[in-house]
Amino acid sequence: MKHNAEVQVSRYDTLKWAVVVLLLAVAVGGNAWFADQALLYRVLGVVVVCVAAAAVGLTTAKGQALMDLAKGSKREIQRVVWPTRQETVQTTLIVLAAVLVVGLLLWLIDTVLGWAMSGIIG
Repeated sequence: MKHNAEVQVSRYDTLKWAVVVLLLAVAVGGNAWFADQALLYRVLGVVVVCVAAAAVGLTTAKGQALMDLAKGSKREIQRVVWPTRQETVQTTLIVLAAVLVVGLLLWLIDTVLGWAMSGIIG
């Protein structure tokens, strides 16, 4: 299933992206400018400005495409058939048993080769 969705670029998208970049620069510069303030206030300021930048960015064509992708991903995750608890436990036990067996085999091979090498070297 291939979708050839073309993103319609608004004539204001460039201006919106410039506002996003400006807001992010304000967040970084403001954090540096108010370095003598409490960390909590600086973090809250940066978060608020970044949320504003994200809000502006989501109004662009690429932002709308990102939102469509997120909505499609959510629908796809809802369609997944997740294993039951019993299937999960059984699969986990099988994997643990396989890891244990392979680990023991590798330990045995390492021990035998170690004895052989010590016998050859002396």
